[in-house]
Amino acid sequence: MMQKKTVAFSKESANLFFHLLTRCNLSCSHCYINPDQHGKNTLPIDTIQRWLVLFAKKASQTNLIFLGGEPTLHRDLPAAVKEAKRLGFHSITIDTNGFLFHDILKKITPAEVDVISFSLDGATSATNDAIRGKGSYDAVISGIHRARKKGFACSMIYTVSDKNLHELSQMPELVSSLDIDRFFIQVIGMRGKSAGAGKKTQVSKDLWLSVIPEVARTIAQTGVIVTYPKVFLDPEETFACAGIVADNYFVFPNGRVYRCPLCEDYPLHAYTIENDALVPSPPVNETHLFELTIPEGCVMNKIIQPDNLDYLADGEPAHRIACCMLKQEIHPQP
Repeated sequence: MMQKKTVAFSKESANLFFHLLTRCNLSCSHCYINPDQHGKNTLPIDTIQRWLVLFAKKASQTNLIFLGGEPTLHRDLPAAVKEAKRLGFHSITIDTNGFLFHDILKKITPAEVDVISFSLDGATSATNDAIRGKGSYDAVISGIHRARKKGFACSMIYTVSDKNLHELSQMPELVSSLDIDRFFIQVIGMRGKSAGAGKKTQVSKDLWLSVIPEVARTIAQTGVIVTYPKVFLDPEETFACAGIVADNYFVFPNGRVYRCPLCEDYPLHAYTIENDALVPSPPVNETHLFELTIPEGCVMNKIIQPDNLDYLADGEPAHRIACCMLKQEIHPQP
């Protein structure tokens, strides 16, 4: 038996996606980091600590995710983790490409970090490494084994595109061999390199719906919690925007703070951190767009990545796009 549910937005919880730097040792073909918009600097540890305090009013209700670039390239990541733990954040995750630089596993403990999340975009090294870079497949597999040996909880993120959808059905066997706790399926966003690639890499609605839910169920049968984006709303479902209903913050090293990840390629950020304070951006920013209601569902999707929309002969949308933060979860039942 398995339990499938839609994870509803709530003001009772928050997510803080904290980019410590934009530098990375890899050059993934779908990387969403845009140096022109996100900066090229690495935050010093004293700035990281002050910015964590800035978001600590709801620390006990906030899930904190440290990202980059590659966050383990930051020498002071252990100190950032310890400060976040001291401030009482609800959960702390490190999102890594698997290389685990600076002996990070020797400098933090499972008591300080709730999850180490590894990105893998292929069931084989040939497919994954063509997307993420040579040696990255082996680094992830090795990194997971090393982290599990030290007692860390681990998860995996698989970003689906037309380059790797064909191998998603092979992931249940690999996942079951790795002793991970969660498996996340992501839809590729048309941001950063993906936006500039000149070719649509997102899979169609029919392909998504015919493949993703079934693979998610199969992986959940191995005892792993599976999370994937809703993407397409059912006819009876009401559209809701996380930018209005929930507290999600995407913080970049240049001080920009977004509420919607789809906006990150543009200077539409809701806030800027100035003198360790959240300063609202002048109009028009993303928060003004969240209020718009359109038949297609997500207004940001319509503006920024409209290629995944289809229309009927009368001009009405053939389907509606959910907020990108709306997730489906499948929990294995004991």
